[in-house]
This record gives sequence, structure tokens and C-alpha cells, in this order.
Amino acid sequence: MQIYMVGGAVRDKLLGRPVNDHDWVVVGATPEQMLKLGYLPVGRDFPVFLHPETREEYALARTERKSGRGYRGFVVQSSPDVTLEEDLSRRDLTINAIASSADGTSATGLFDPYLGARDIAARVLRHVTDAFREDPVRILRVARFAARFTDFTVAPETMQLMREMVQHGEADHLVAERVWQELARGLMEEKPSRMFEVLRECGALQVLLPEVARLWGVPQRAEYHPEVDTGVHLMMVLDMAARLQSPLTVRFACLAHDLGKGTTPADVLPRHIGHEERSAALLKDVAERLRVPVDCRETAEVVAREHGHIHRSNELSAAALVRLLERCDAIRKPARFADILLACECDARGRLGFEESAYPQRPRLLAVLGAVQSVATRDIAAQAAAKGLSGPQVGTLIHQARVAAVARWQHPRSEAD
Repeated sequence: MQIYMVGGAVRDKLLGRPVNDHDWVVVGATPEQMLKLGYLPVGRDFPVFLHPETREEYALARTERKSGRGYRGFVVQSSPDVTLEEDLSRRDLTINAIASSADGTSATGLFDPYLGARDIAARVLRHVTDAFREDPVRILRVARFAARFTDFTVAPETMQLMREMVQHGEADHLVAERVWQELARGLMEEKPSRMFEVLRECGALQVLLPEVARLWGVPQRAEYHPEVDTGVHLMMVLDMAARLQSPLTVRFACLAHDLGKGTTPADVLPRHIGHEERSAALLKDVAERLRVPVDCRETAEVVAREHGHIHRSNELSAAALVRLLERCDAIRKPARFADILLACECDARGRLGFEESAYPQRPRLLAVLGAVQSVATRDIAAQAAAKGLSGPQVGTLIHQARVAAVARWQHPRSEAD
């Protein structure tokens, strides 16, 4: 039995990046031997075990053979006869197909049959073998790694291979859960725009997210969007979300906030009247298709529908501000409202020349929410009940009190008054 550190841990050590997780491959062992040593079985599709002390994953060396379309169409073979090189040959990129000694400390002890260390030095994302084409998830992984390693480029032959996979329909068979998993990871990388640029270049974006793909080439009014192109704006918004260290809910909302602009009739461009409602409707289709989590879906829906009103909130009256908060469900869900405002800031600053601009709407609307929250709704309800009022009548009184509180916040009286 021989144990090697493989994959991302070796790659990140060579890059000088922090190593958070270790992956191990075991050559020359059987499942029975692993069990006798105290390892705990966890793999469903192939033999993977947890170390009895560290709980890190140890996988038996294996090979894969294509048996059908899509991500699940594989036959996995694991036996003591599978070599380390055979195991590494099934991996996606050369930078992930490097193994080292079990302690991972010896640079001279690298086993690198596919020259991954060379590609790390050259900053290239390159597929290991032609077996890459057998798993369409690898298209998404390459795009995600491009978003993480921002100074790497995709090798021309790898990009061509991904194009061929898309043309042959492999991307059509991707499982929704895996698409969302990879998209979510890519959105959380250092420069998420690169993920979408790679997917667009190979043609996969049109298959997986046609609502996003159609935004490129759609013009916008230059006085609000100096970058003009809606797709370019979207990429700037995503990168601003990463720069502001936004959570996934915010980044997905940024991705979906302008989908409706892709369906604006050509005769009204570059204006996009009503795109907010169209964006919300398209978002619903995307969320259902990819099985997007509820928190991401709900935040994105509000951002898509209300971002224009939030941008113009400085112009709103007290009554209109309270209605805006009510539509955003800000009073019941203040933490989500904070995410909504952050997404709107990313939208406002994700424009050419506006990257360093302030976004006063965000602190202002949080202050408005604070004024609304200061209203003693229980006291109002109790007083109303004493007068025999109930239901909508109480709601009206509370709404009026909230409007009055915001009006006082907008126009505070001086001590002399």
C-alpha cells in the first residue's frame, strides 16, 4: 500500500496558496485492507474512506470508463492493480494531476507525469488527456478555476476541446444540481466574470444560461452606463460583488438583476422600460431549472424587481419609502434587506468610471429602516384594540405611524422648534 497527496493540496502548495483540504489516493490496496486499518467507508460510486483520526478522505486509485451521456455515465474500476499514473490520467487539468509524498513536504518527491508543475509555472489551464471530453462538468470546472486563478489562461487546445463537447451536446446532459454547485463556487471566486467569459467563449453559457448569454451586444443608455454593453456591465457588477466580499445570495442577485434587458424589443433600445419585472420573471425560470436555493432565489427576485426604485430612493417621499420597505419585506427580514442593498450598490458601482463612487442609498435606506423599526407597533395595536379596531384597521394605523416616523427622520425639527 502506498499513499500520496494529490490534487488541489499539491497544486496550492506549489502556488504558495493556503491549503485548506487534503486529498489522498491509496495505491495497491483493497477495501478490505482499508477497513482492517480502521478507515471508515463513505464512497457510494467508488471506494472512498475517512481516516480514523484526521477524518480526511482517502480514495483508492481508480480508472473511469465512459458508458453514457452526461455526468453520471461512467463505470468506475478500483483495484490494487491501478497505478498512480492511471489514477492521475482521469483528472481534469494537469495542475490537478500532480502527486507528492504522503507528508507533502518534498518538492523533489513530486510525481508529475502530465507536467502540471510546468503549467503552474506558465499559468496555463490545460486538460490532462482526451478523456476530459467524457465529463461535461469539467467545462464548468475549468471556467471556475479561471475565476479563481486570475492570471491563468485556458490552453487553446483545451478551449477547442470544450467547444467540441458543447457542439456534440454533452453540456445538454448536465445535472442541474452539479451546474448550480459549480456556478455557486465560481460566483464566490476572486474574479467571477472570468467564469462566464470562459463559458461564453466555448459556447456553454448559451446552453446553460441563455438568459445571461443574450445580454452581450444589448446596448444601454450611455448617460447611465458608460460601458454601454449590458453583458460588459454584468461582468463589472459581478466583479464588484467579489471586491466587496459579498455573500453568495448577493452575487447570484447581481447575476440575475438585469436578465430582462435581453428581451427588450429592438425598436425601443437603448431604453429598457419594464425590464425589472421581466428580469424577475426570467429569474424564476432560471431558479427552477437550476434548483437554486430559496435564500438566493428570494434575494435575487427582490433585487431584480426593485433595484431601479432603490437607486432612485433619494427622490421618494416618506410614504413611498415605507411602501418600498414593505415590498422588500425589509421590516420582517432586515438582514436580507441589507443584502439587497449591497447587491444594488454592486450594480451602481459596476459601471465604467463609477467603481470608486459612493452609494449613499445604502446607508440612507438602512437609516430609514431604523426609523420604521422604532415604531412601537404593539402599543399601537393595543390602543386600537381598546377602541374596538382590528385587522386591516390596525395595519393602517401602523403604516401611518411608520410613514410619520420616516417623515420626522427626513425633516427633523430643530430644538428651537
